[in-house]
Amino acid sequence: MAGTQAMLAPSGLSSMQVSAVLAFFLFAGLYCYAELLEYARRSKYSRAHSGDDDDDEEVGKEGALGKDASLGSPPGSSSPKEFTFIGSGFAQCLMLNQKALLESRIYLRAAVEFGLIMLWFYVVDRTTVFTPYGTKSYSRDVLSFIFIVLTIVAFWKSLKKYNRGPDLLNRQQTEEWKGWMQVLFLLYHYFNAREIYNAIRVFIAGYVWMTGYGNFMYYYHYKDFCLGRFVQMMWRLNFLVTIVCIVLRNSYMLYYICPMHTIFTIFVYATLGLGQKYNATNAGILIKIGLCVLLIYVCWDIKAVFYAIWSPFMFLVGYSDPRKPTDDLLHEWHFRSSLDRYVWIHGMLCAYLKPWGEGFLQRIDALAFRARLAARTAVIAGALVVLAVWYQNIYVLPKVEYNKVHPFTSWIPISVWVVLRNVTPEMRTYSLGIFGWLGTITLETYISQFHTWLTTGLPDGQPKMLLSFLPSEDYPLLNFALATAVYVYVSHRLFHLTATLKTAVVPNKAGRELMRNVVLVLVSGAVLWVLALLLIAITGLSGVIEVAANSSSLLEASSTRQLL
Repeated sequence: MAGTQAMLAPSGLSSMQVSAVLAFFLFAGLYCYAELLEYARRSKYSRAHSGDDDDDEEVGKEGALGKDASLGSPPGSSSPKEFTFIGSGFAQCLMLNQKALLESRIYLRAAVEFGLIMLWFYVVDRTTVFTPYGTKSYSRDVLSFIFIVLTIVAFWKSLKKYNRGPDLLNRQQTEEWKGWMQVLFLLYHYFNAREIYNAIRVFIAGYVWMTGYGNFMYYYHYKDFCLGRFVQMMWRLNFLVTIVCIVLRNSYMLYYICPMHTIFTIFVYATLGLGQKYNATNAGILIKIGLCVLLIYVCWDIKAVFYAIWSPFMFLVGYSDPRKPTDDLLHEWHFRSSLDRYVWIHGMLCAYLKPWGEGFLQRIDALAFRARLAARTAVIAGALVVLAVWYQNIYVLPKVEYNKVHPFTSWIPISVWVVLRNVTPEMRTYSLGIFGWLGTITLETYISQFHTWLTTGLPDGQPKMLLSFLPSEDYPLLNFALATAVYVYVSHRLFHLTATLKTAVVPNKAGRELMRNVVLVLVSGAVLWVLALLLIAITGLSGVIEVAANSSSLLEASSTRQLL
């Protein structure tokens, strides 16, 4: 993505960044006009019905929700005859259709708020407003204290029972799992806790495992291979990171988790979507899983094949750290994706075997007390023995040696965790709400950490420094608390804004509306890009933007000095 931003303004801003600015002003103008229309409508209605509070409330709800409005659907109409580009909600807003603007306020507001958060990222990470940045300092005691206290609070305040039966590895449990892993993953980055590197590698494998597990469960049971559902998933994985890459001139691979989850999600979709009739038999599923193993071996383990496949996609997965430049732009993608290239397949296998696992646990639950106790003790003891052997022979290896065996062994601690977490019905029906909530926003916390908790300081830079509201050397913990509060709030808002904008752009089912929306997005983006090129060529974008450029240059110099 960064590679496509070749043409730069004299100020240092790319044409894509200028396009983003133009888009923000466009949506901000439309939103302000929509709010003025809503204010005028409410004032007029209040004067005409000053005593009818109930009706006024209903009108307010109708105007705020805009349930008929979307980028692709003409407000208030579903007639096939009106299914045209000019009749879309977005086109009608551009034509200043008052009804369309009123019904689309929720989406326009979401676009503006999203843009303001992108501006916040830019101010934090590309200007000198919050410099000097803090430096990372590791304390095992502080990291452990933070996690232990959060866990105690989670048990005390958010332990919940879900009345859906003791399902093995249910949704609440997987969200909780993602949540506590994400906390440790983020603390590892914030404190530069290198000593737990191997554990973090297992946690990342756990996320990829859940990509295989969760997507297999959905497609296998619901048989919903609708293009609309697939596009919604791609939007969820890539919308935020795409806009961040444009605004901050970063490469897609800087946020390597996103391309990893995207490609493995596509693999699961293709595995079950192709030859769907074979999904009905055990042999068919097992053969498909076996073919996935073979595919990954050929395309990843044979390095020449990997480079031949991915070289045409260098603009997406190429990356070079500006502080440690390299000529091998595919090295980062090969390294990151290779570490977890097999574990998603194990996740699919576990999802397929879930009915057998649930049946086994239910048979144990049905035993008499002593027999049940003995069976659970045996299961727990067996799992702990396996974990101990893995720990003593694999986990304690140095970083480089561990990475060599990680792709073939990460499934072991993951499997042990699944067993231990589900060994009793009570453990399968209770979960920690705080970690579950954090688990729902893992993508947003992963991306946001680069630009509003940590900082990179320059395009494609790694997050080597800390955002500082207070002098970090004097108030490290207060600064951590303030930065964390802002960071979690921003991530939470981005989660909801991404979902709101997805509702406007991506319909639930494939069809003419989806195709039209895709065309509208592409054409709108192209028009804004051309306008940005013209603006750069005609005006040179002098003045205000030059200040940002000078600020950015000073920031790069400052951040470089901090790291030396």
